[in-house]
Amino acid sequence: MNITINGQPFETKNQTTLAKVLIDFGAKEPFAVALNSDFIPRKNCDAIVVTQGDRVELLSPIQGG
Repeated sequence: MNITINGQPFETKNQTTLAKVLIDFGAKEPFAVALNSDFIPRKNCDAIVVTQGDRVELLSPIQGG
């Protein structure tokens, strides 16, 4: 199944959770997750099944001032 992570194509297994996709992608802490432009609390990632064409965005905090 093909999805997009941070604008790049990513292939994953069918019927997989968002949490598993993040592990397979190698996401590194700290980050926030958006699925199809909706913020997803990290505690919910185990319950969400990704589907063909989903768009995942990983947002990392940026220091500034």
